[in-house]
Amino acid sequence: MEAPLDLILPLMAIGYLSGTWLGALAVCRWAGVGDPRLAGSANPGFSNVLRLYGPRLALATLLVDVIKGMPVLWLAMGVGLPPWGLGLVGLGVLLGHAYPAWHRFRGGKGVASAFGVMLVLTPWVALCCAALWTLLAWRVRTAAVASLASAAMAPLASIWLAPEFVGVVMVFTLLVLGRHALNIRRLRRGEESGL
Repeated sequence: MEAPLDLILPLMAIGYLSGTWLGALAVCRWAGVGDPRLAGSANPGFSNVLRLYGPRLALATLLVDVIKGMPVLWLAMGVGLPPWGLGLVGLGVLLGHAYPAWHRFRGGKGVASAFGVMLVLTPWVALCCAALWTLLAWRVRTAAVASLASAAMAPLASIWLAPEFVGVVMVFTLLVLGRHALNIRRLRRGEESGL
């Protein structure tokens, strides 16, 4: 059966809209604490919320950012999109998270959202990356190092575990690495904040 290609753009748009729901902003508003974009690293993500407000709000942020793109991806799988089409829908989620139109295109780094997208599309790759992230975050105590290493490992793991998604995962990796450009500069100068 031919894939319904005419659905890819609408599903990408829905993916983008779901991605713009920034977990850090929603959780911090619900908790009645300050906007995480105005303190710490100014990044609306798990690591900054953890540093500013502790593990409870950070885990809630992580949960929102991981699950927010899942419904549209399940829908895309249900209508039979091919791997590249599913990848475009997932990319919509990541672009919404990284560049949300309603927040002046100032979003997060995309690590948790990429994990959520890959958990649907390439679950074993996602779990391997999460294991590496957790190990490095525990040993090195720096979220950026853990994120960069796990993002770099994702395409390699997909060659073995999800070969039909290698190209898709490479695009996700490039987006996440690009969003960490400032962190890379800080790491080189020894100025990156720890967890």
